[in-house]
Amino acid sequence: MMHETVTDQPSYVADRFVLRPLRLSDTGLVTMYASDEKLARATASIPHPLPPGMIETMIKRAQSPDRVEDIWALDGAASGHAEVLGLISLRKMDRAQSEVFYWVAPAFWNVGFATEAVRTLLQANPHRAAQYFAEAFQDNPGSARVLTNSGFDYLGDAEAFSVARNAVVPTWTYMLKTGL
Repeated sequence: MMHETVTDQPSYVADRFVLRPLRLSDTGLVTMYASDEKLARATASIPHPLPPGMIETMIKRAQSPDRVEDIWALDGAASGHAEVLGLISLRKMDRAQSEVFYWVAPAFWNVGFATEAVRTLLQANPHRAAQYFAEAFQDNPGSARVLTNSGFDYLGDAEAFSVARNAVVPTWTYMLKTGL
């Protein structure tokens, strides 16, 4: 029997799924979704084509006690959905700040899963952050809506490198103050 690494990362219950730490058994679904060029081009960090072993390495890093980013799977199994609908993560910054990253598999786009995941994580505020930051590519207005629907305020335009596009892409940047 293979035991998976247990992290000190808590799970959070949303209406239609549970945000839970990644496990090695997620490798197949996450690899399948991340291999989709539409998804990769909507993120800054997923390359296309996806290198072999990349997702397993990411999951092992996410399970490490000295990780720099907490990553949760949107697990819809209890509600009759897929075991992994997408991922959401928080990366600690300095001065009680964190940055939010998320993606939902293309098969589940435009049904509110990303907004529900962002709102659930912000409400839990596991990093006890006073401010959250996020960005969206300017050619992805759906991602920008997720942020504004979750209470983020627009800060301005910027740029981010997209690995899948091998290019610098214009972004909109956002911030949310938590009141802490």
